[in-house]
Amino acid sequence: MNDTTETPRAGFWKRLTQGLTRTASGISTGITDLFTKSKLDATTLEDLEDILIRADLGIETSARIAIAVGKGRYEKSIEPDEVRALVASEIEAVLKPIARPLVFDDSVKPFVLLMVGVNGSGKTTTIGKLASTLRAQGKKVVLAAGDTFRAAAIEQLKVWADRTGATLVSRAAGADAAGVAFDGLVQARADNADVLIVDTAGRLQNRAELMAELEKVVRVLKKQDPAAPHAVVLVLDATVGQNALSQVEAFTRVAGVTGLVMTKLDGTARGGILVAIAAKHGLPVHLIGVGEGIDDLQPFEARDFARAIVGLED
Repeated sequence: MNDTTETPRAGFWKRLTQGLTRTASGISTGITDLFTKSKLDATTLEDLEDILIRADLGIETSARIAIAVGKGRYEKSIEPDEVRALVASEIEAVLKPIARPLVFDDSVKPFVLLMVGVNGSGKTTTIGKLASTLRAQGKKVVLAAGDTFRAAAIEQLKVWADRTGATLVSRAAGADAAGVAFDGLVQARADNADVLIVDTAGRLQNRAELMAELEKVVRVLKKQDPAAPHAVVLVLDATVGQNALSQVEAFTRVAGVTGLVMTKLDGTARGGILVAIAAKHGLPVHLIGVGEGIDDLQPFEARDFARAIVGLED
C-alpha cells in the first residue's frame, strides 16, 4: 500500500521553499542571467558577489562564496545549476556548525529559559511552540509573563499556558518584570517543574530604560540561582535584514544570548541575513519560522535552508 501522507519534514520543506521564494528568486534569477551569458571570470564573480550581498548574506561571506565558485573554473563555461549547487554547498558549510537544537538539561531543575527580542518578532508563538514540545515530552512547565509592558502580551501567554497545560505566573500590566521572573522561579521550584520560561518585554535595542529592565531581570534570576538563566534565546524577525545584526549584538551584551530563533522568513527577500549572523556570531540557530502558526516553526536544518535559499529542489 502506498502511503501518500506528507511527512512533517516534507510539509515544512514545502513551506520553507515557498517562504523563501523572494530571497531565492533574487539569487537564482541573478545566477541564471549571469552564467547563461558569460564565462566565469573576475567580472562575473564580482557580479555574483553583488547578488549575494543584495540577499543580505554579508560582504565577507559573499566574497568567500564567490572565490570558492571561481576556484579552478576561470574562463570556463559553467551551468547556472552548477553555480547554485556550489553556492548552496558553501552556505551549508557556514550554517552546519550552528544548526543545533535547544537542549534542556535534565540535570538542572528548574531549567530557566529567558526569551528576548523586539515586539512583533514572534516571541510569544515561539514560547508556545517550546511549551507544547516540552509538555508532549511529559515535562512540567511554568511560564512567567515578564512582558508586563503590554497587557495583550500577558493575555497571549495565558492562552498558550491554557492550551499546553503549563502553569502561568503573572502580575498586572505595568508591574515590575523582574518581580514576575522572581515569582516564576519560586513557583517553578514549588511545583518541582522541569522548565521555567520567562517572557520579557519586546524591547528595541535602542531603548535604554527597557534594556536596563532586562538587565535587572537577569540579575534577579542570578541572585536566586547563579547559573540562571541557563539559556537565553533571542527571537529575530528576518524581515528587518541588517538590523538583526545590531539586535544580536545589543541583546548579547545585556542578556548573554546563547541561541537564536529566526521567524518570518516567508516575508523577506533578505533571508540571507541568517547566513551573515551565523558567519559573524557563530550562535546556535535552534528554530526557524515561515508563518504565524505553531507548526510553521521547526528545527533549523542547514542543508534544507541552504538549498531553499538558492532555489534548488530537495
